[in-house]
Formats: sequence, C-alpha cells, structure tokens
Amino acid sequence: MADSKPTSSDLFPISVFIDELRNEDLQVRLKSVNKLPTIALALGIEKTRNELIPFLATLIYDDDMVLLALAEKLSTFIPLIGGPEYAHCLLIPLEALTSVEETIVRDRAVDSLRTISSYFSPTNLEEHFIPMVNRLALGDWFTTRCSSCGLFKVCYTRVSPAAKATLRNLFYNLCQDESPLVRHAAAGKLGEFARVIEMEFLRSDLIPVFMSLVQDEQDYVRLLAIEACVGIATLLPLADVKSLIMPALNHAFADMSWRVRCKIAEKITELQRIVGYETSKTELLPVFQSLLKDTQLEVRATATTSVKKFCENLNPQQRDKIIISHILPYLRELVADPSQRVKSALSLVIGGLSPMLGKQHTIDLLLPLILTQLKDEAAEVRLNIILNMKCIVEVIGMQQLIQSLLPTILELAEDTKWRVKVAVIEFMPQLAGQLGMEFFDENLSSIYMNCLMDHVFAVRKTAALNLKKLIGSFGSEWAENKVIPRVLTLARSQNYLFRVTFLACVKILTEACGHRFMEKILFPTLLSMVNDSTANVRLNVAKIIQKIGPSLDPSYVKKEIKPILDKLAIDADEDVKFFALEAHEVIETVIVNLT
Repeated sequence: MADSKPTSSDLFPISVFIDELRNEDLQVRLKSVNKLPTIALALGIEKTRNELIPFLATLIYDDDMVLLALAEKLSTFIPLIGGPEYAHCLLIPLEALTSVEETIVRDRAVDSLRTISSYFSPTNLEEHFIPMVNRLALGDWFTTRCSSCGLFKVCYTRVSPAAKATLRNLFYNLCQDESPLVRHAAAGKLGEFARVIEMEFLRSDLIPVFMSLVQDEQDYVRLLAIEACVGIATLLPLADVKSLIMPALNHAFADMSWRVRCKIAEKITELQRIVGYETSKTELLPVFQSLLKDTQLEVRATATTSVKKFCENLNPQQRDKIIISHILPYLRELVADPSQRVKSALSLVIGGLSPMLGKQHTIDLLLPLILTQLKDEAAEVRLNIILNMKCIVEVIGMQQLIQSLLPTILELAEDTKWRVKVAVIEFMPQLAGQLGMEFFDENLSSIYMNCLMDHVFAVRKTAALNLKKLIGSFGSEWAENKVIPRVLTLARSQNYLFRVTFLACVKILTEACGHRFMEKILFPTLLSMVNDSTANVRLNVAKIIQKIGPSLDPSYVKKEIKPILDKLAIDADEDVKFFALEAHEVIETVIVNLT
C-alpha cells in the first residue's frame, strides 16, 4: 500500500514553533508570534485548537512586546480554530493575558475579548464567557478585576435576566472595590455600561454607584466619574437629571483637585445642552464663573476655551444680557491674566461673542478687550486675534474697524514676530476689498510692498501670493502702476533672495494679469536674469519658465524663451541644467503646437 501524502501539520510540527518561542533572542520570539496565523494554517484546525491554543496560555511570563503581539493576533483566530462555535477556546490564553502586570497588554487582551465576544451565541456566552468574567471580577489580583470592567457591556444585552443580575452585582462591587485602581477602571467603563442596562436599574442601582464614585477619595477616580456623567445624563429624562445627577455634580463643582475642576470645565457645555436654559442659568452659570476665576491656570484656560460655546448654549432671548452682566466682567480680568496660556485661549474665542452681542455692544464693551489683546506682549495672542478678525468685521462693519482697529493692525504689520506679519498680510486683501483702492494706496500699500523684501521667507512668500487677490480687487491697470515698478526693484537687488522673490512674483502676476500683458513688461527682465551670478536665481528662472511656458504665445516661446533655455541647458551648475532640461521638454510641446 502506497504511503499517504504528508499533511501540512506533519511538515510543520508544533515543536518547531515552541523552539522558536523558547529562543533567547526577543526578535526571534516576536517574529514567531507575528506569524501565528500562518503557523495555525500550517497546523490545521484540530492541532491549532487542541495543541497550539493551550500552549499559548503558558506564555504569560514572556516579554511584554511578545505578549502584546499575542493578544492582538488572537482576535483574528476564529476562522483558524473552526469558526464561532469554538470561540470559547480562545478564552484560555486571553484570560491569562488579562492578569499580567503591564497595562497595555491587559488592555489589548480585553480588546480582543470584546472582539471575539460577538461570535458567541447567547448560550455560549452564559456557558463560557460569563463564568470567565466572574472569575476575573472576583480574582485575587487587582489586574484581573481591572480587566473585567471592560467586558460587561459586550455581553450584558444578550444573556438571560439571571445572568444580567449577576453581571450588575459584579460591576457594582467593582465600583466599590478596595483597590483605587479597580475603582478607576470601573469608573472608566461606567458610561458605556449605563447605556446597556435597563432604565429601572440605571435609576435604582447605577446612579448611587455614580454618586459614590464622584465622591471617591482618589481624584483620578472622581475625574473619570465626571467623564461618565454626561453619558449617563443623556439617558435620563430632564427631571431625573435635575434630581439624581445635579446633586452629585454640585459636590464635584467645588472639588479640591484642579484636575477634576478642569474636567468639569471641559464637560460643562455638554451638560448645558442636556439640562436646558433655566438650569444652565441658575446652576451652571455660577459654576462657570468660578471656573473662569479659578486659582489654577489649567482650569481657567480650559474654561476660557469654552466661553463661546457656553454663551451659545444660553437662552437666545436673554443671551446678550447674561453675557454682559455675568460673563464680560470675568473676561476683563482674563485679558490681563498673568498666564499667557489663558490669554491665548481667550484670544481664540473672544471674537466669536460679537455676533451674540450685536454691533453696539461689541463696539462699546467687546472692542476695548480686543484692542487690549491686539497690543498684548505675547505674539500668539496678537496672532489669534488677527486670525479671528473676520467675524468681528462682519458685526461692527469696516468703518468702525478703520476708526478703532486699523491703527493697531498697521502696527502689527511691522511686528517683530513673523507669524503675526503673515497673519496681517493674509488679512490685507480683505481690508483692501472693503476699504477701496485709494485708501489702500494711501495707508497700506507701502507696508504691504515692504513685506516683499522682508528678511523672513514666509513673509515674502505670503506677500507674493496675496498679490493675486489684490489685483483681483483693483485690476491690472493698478498692478501696472503700483505693483510692477516695486516688483522690478527686486530684480535689481543685491540680495539674491529678493531676486528669487521677483521670480515668484512674475508667475503670480502672469496668472493675475495675463501673459500677453506680462510679456511686454516683466519678461524682458526675467529673461535677462539668465546671466545672474547666482545659480539659485538661474535655477528659478528655469522653474518659472516651466510653469508659465504652456500659457505663453507659441511664437513668443520659440523666439524668446527657447534660446534662454538652450543657454541654461549648458550651464556650469548641474542643478540649473537639470531644471532647464525639464523646462525644455515642456516648451517643446508648445513649439510643436505652433508648427
């Protein structure tokens, strides 16, 4: 009788894999774990389920990197062990991994358990998964109890009422565990568990647990309880939020830990949308005021970031009065706050109050604060105000801007910080469109054109790019009379960087004014720069020709441009030759179209 053909598992005995995992070299072991799916396919379903999986449960004393890779790979093993009916086989190694000391390994194991739980039928959940959760939740080590907290949500909705009762009791006990780390883990999963349990148990059992966590002796537990409160509040009717959630939060609002108060400042606008206008005004407004004047700068900064959203969530019919009476007095103090971080946070949102206050209140009450921030010693504060100027202009109008803000903006155009200059330059086309050509020429033109010769590249580049917007507002005749004479001076500068800026302006002006207009005015100077002493300038001549060549008149290209590129193609500098040849390929297409 002929010998039977050997199977893939015979060709790859599990002992080979075991030897690799016992290797002293970490990289060898890690590589072996990463190819687990391939090994499982070689072994076959039976050997994978009966030999490989039980062996993997013995690896929990290996290096954390190996365990992390193992926890991740096991989540993909359902097809390799015979399908969902054998999913419980994977619980053995994953349960072992939930007990290790390294948090990231435990979390990855929990993630894998949550993934494979969807493959369990309700019967298998109660037969295999729930007993595992029970073992973890009642384990002697805090690590298993911490891991169990992430598993309640994924199985609760698909089991019997008796099993649900068991899960609820286990979770409540974890929330009151003697270990702060376990209570912390339970508080972190409180919100997601609240979303799956029945309303009657949410009211009767989970809310008291929440109240105990909000008053926990450890601030990092209280912090996560505050994180969960918004999710819980969204599940309850408004009356229950006021009677059950707000009393617990009232205790937290004056928490001794600044981290907890910071979390409240972060979540307060979400609470506003839940509790409604009246409770927001009577209970949350005083809390928000205290957060804005908190002794800890992190709390003030977080609360300040929420100013605009908090005001938007107020009753529209009373909003402006509430802002004027209860918010602006605190903002006046924040404008002079000793912390730059707080002032910077305010500068990002203060302009957003103008649509809510209206034109007159903005001019009378908000504008003085904005002017103060425009003159702040911190460049970031000044920059943020400029970047958020649009909404202020839309409310107060350009005329008021000219009277109140323009002098300060002109000062900022010569600011020592280049980012502030860039922000002002980007804002100038909008100003120009509103103020008109005559006003721009008298007040802004010289400042703008000086930016083309700034010592910072970003300023020069921004000024060049925004020329196109200005020409769009004022026309090509204005460009010929006001812009081009100044641009031509760049080509004659002793500084090669300014000559490169001229080349950038040529491209932008050609796009804005049309190539026929530019052929007569700028191109002669452009083409003369083929003899420039600096290779970087000659290189940029080739680049500009490559970009604008296809838009030029073919006869002009053949007569004027091609000889220039021919000269650059034999330049002594290799980079110049490279870009010249690239440009040559582009214009050859133009010349071919001519013939």
